[in-house]
This record gives sequence, structure tokens and C-alpha cells, in this order.
Amino acid sequence: MIKNCLRPIVFVICIVSGIAFHACQDILLESYDLNTPVYMSYDELRTTIRDSTPIDFEHPGKIYIKGDYLFVNEVFKGIHVIDNSDPASPEVLTYIPIPGNVDMAIKGDVLYADSYIDLVAIDIADLNDIKEISRQEDVFEYSLPPYEVNQRLGEVDQSKGVVVGWKTEKVTEEVTNPTSYGFPIRGGGFFELETAVDFAAQSSNGGKGTTGTGGSMARFIIYKDILYAIDISTLHLFDVEEASEPWGIGSKSIGWNIETVFISRDHLFIGAMSGMYIYNLENPMNPEYVSTYWHVTSCDPVVVEGNYAYITLRTGNTCETDVNQLDVVDIENLNYPEKIKSYTMVNPHGLGIDDDVLFICDGEAGLKIYDASDPYNIKSNKLASFPDINAYDVIPLDDHLIMIGEEGLFQYDYSDVTEITLLSILPIFGD
Repeated sequence: MIKNCLRPIVFVICIVSGIAFHACQDILLESYDLNTPVYMSYDELRTTIRDSTPIDFEHPGKIYIKGDYLFVNEVFKGIHVIDNSDPASPEVLTYIPIPGNVDMAIKGDVLYADSYIDLVAIDIADLNDIKEISRQEDVFEYSLPPYEVNQRLGEVDQSKGVVVGWKTEKVTEEVTNPTSYGFPIRGGGFFELETAVDFAAQSSNGGKGTTGTGGSMARFIIYKDILYAIDISTLHLFDVEEASEPWGIGSKSIGWNIETVFISRDHLFIGAMSGMYIYNLENPMNPEYVSTYWHVTSCDPVVVEGNYAYITLRTGNTCETDVNQLDVVDIENLNYPEKIKSYTMVNPHGLGIDDDVLFICDGEAGLKIYDASDPYNIKSNKLASFPDINAYDVIPLDDHLIMIGEEGLFQYDYSDVTEITLLSILPIFGD
């Protein structure tokens, strides 16, 4: 009798033991390296900005001209201010530390700069007493700093501040029924933008008058008292009629992975990884969509002169194809932009055009200069080439070319395009 009663109990114990044993088999310990975010608190981010002692160029990004002065971004750190009244002998005057800075634009004596998620207005009337005068907080989505791509990405807690870097931590955790042992990304709601780490630079709307001039990968640009600034997918508008007190007047969702802005013919040209968007600025406070020129997914700065847009497409950190080329787009009819020619390049980055003289920074292949008066035969009309420099972006303005490259800041005189001469070099001291 007792033996018969024990049989169901033994049976139950066996079943439970079997389940437990099976479960134990499915619970494994997994170890991996994790990119753990390093934060800057919002209080530290918003410490009042002032000028400081000049520092060496280590990782310059954007370049911007205003009058006799040249402003050079130190990626994610601040802005160098240079007296460029004599381009053959530029003099570094001061440095403005700005955490998370990538972009800039200037109206009058006010410099506008991004500081991670904030827009900061800085009084530069007295270069011996540069000071912050206003700040718009929580305006932009910002890019995560570069991280080890072969490691998982840790969760980002925005309440702790902005992410300024990463540290590697060894993590061991229990994993039940693992299905993959790869490196899944555990994101925190941000998207990694291509930034000036890859020497994206800036373009302005001519720079003659109260505003300045930049290169070809702008995210900031000023037009008729409106500052246009883009982040990952949004065009932000700020009224800067009263230069010292910019205020946001709205935003427009453009499309994912927008990268650059350029203004010509009272239209805004927005470069994106998938194409070029065109907006009418008849009412500067309310840009109206006109059309889109679609191209293969690629990084793409754009410049415009007359009836043609020039777009360089390249591979890169966030660019998804192996296309490296120059596209020439007929925009005589802005409603129907049409590609008329493509030219193969090595790895084209920034570009600029001045009175049919086209400057292309072709990465390790150097700086290339073409006569673009015949858009169907640009490559056959090369004017000059500087192959011994790794070129990233240029500003051509009034026969004076400023170029940023891996080795430093170069300045050229191209008043005679058959005899382009080097004026000066400010070297880079970083890696």
C-alpha cells in the first residue's frame, strides 16, 4: 500500500527534476564588452562660454570666414579664432571652448554655435572679451561620439546629461535560450550622425555683408535674418533679426539622414544620404517644398551656381554604398531637377565653386580644380591638382581658397587659375 502511494510522488519528483534540469541547460552565462556612456552633466554643459588661451589644432572640422577673420572648429571642443588679414601669415588670436561644438554661423558681431543639444549666441565684437550672451536649450538632437563598433552599445540615460565618450566594461549576465551571439546594438534613442570627425564642413550664403562664408557641408546657414539649422531629420528656424537674441520660430521635418544646407536663387538645397531636397524661401519663415533629386544612398555635400547643382557622393562611416562620384544636376527648372552627368572620383568630400571654377576635395587623391563652364566635360578640363594632401573641404571666395585637410589649414591664391599658388599652411598637431 505504501509502495503504491509513493509511486505518484516519485513520478512528480522526476517530472519536476527533469524540468529543472532542462531549464538549467537553457540558462547560460554570457560575457561581452560593453560601450558604457560617459556623461557631461547639464550644469557643466551650460557653464558660461568665454574666450581662452589659444591651443594647437588637433582635430579641426568646420571652417568659416567673416571679414578678416577665420573661425575653425575643433571637433566637439570649441572654435579657434584666427586673424587672416594677411592670408600668407595667419595668426591664431584666441580659442572659444564650446562643449559639443560642430557648427557655426555669424551675423554681425554674434557667433551662433551648437553645443550638443543647445544653440549658443556668443558676442565676438571684442575678441579680447568674447562672451556668451544667450542660449536656446534642448534644441537639437546630437550625434553620439565615436565608439568601438565591435562592442555592444550601452543604454543612454538622457537624465544624466549628454554623452561625451565611452568606457569599456566587461559584462557577464544570464542568458536564457540565446538565439544570437553577435553584437546587437542597445541604443538610447540617438542616431550616430556623420560629424566633423569626418571633416564635414559648412556652407553659407555668400558671406558678403553681415554674415560669413563657410564650406560645403553646412548644417547652419543664415538668410534674410533667419538662421536655418539642421539635425538628423529636422530643419530648425531661428529669427536673428535681433542678433543677440535669437529665438526659435518653428521647425520642419525633412527626412531621415539630412546632412547639409546651401542657399542659392532664393532656394534652400538640403543634402541628404538619399537625395537633395529643394525648398522655396519666398517666405523665409516658412520654407515650402519644391522637389527632390534622388540618388543612391551616399554622403553628399552640394553646392549650386547658376542652373547647376554639384553633388559629391562618397563612401564613408555612415554612407552605405561604394559610390564615389560627382553628379552634375540641371536645376534650371527647380521643379524637375535632372542629372546630366556623373564623374568617377576617388573619395570626394567637400567642394566649392566660384565663377565656373570647381574645387573638389577628393580625399587621399588630394585637391582637384576644374573648369566647369562645360558641365558635360568637366573632367577633361582640369586646371590643377594637388595630390600630396588629404583634402576634406574648401571655401573659394574672391580668388582666395581656404582648404582644410589632414595635414592642416591651407590657403591658396587662384586669381590666375593657370598658376595657383600656395600662400600658407597652419599645421595640425593631433593624430
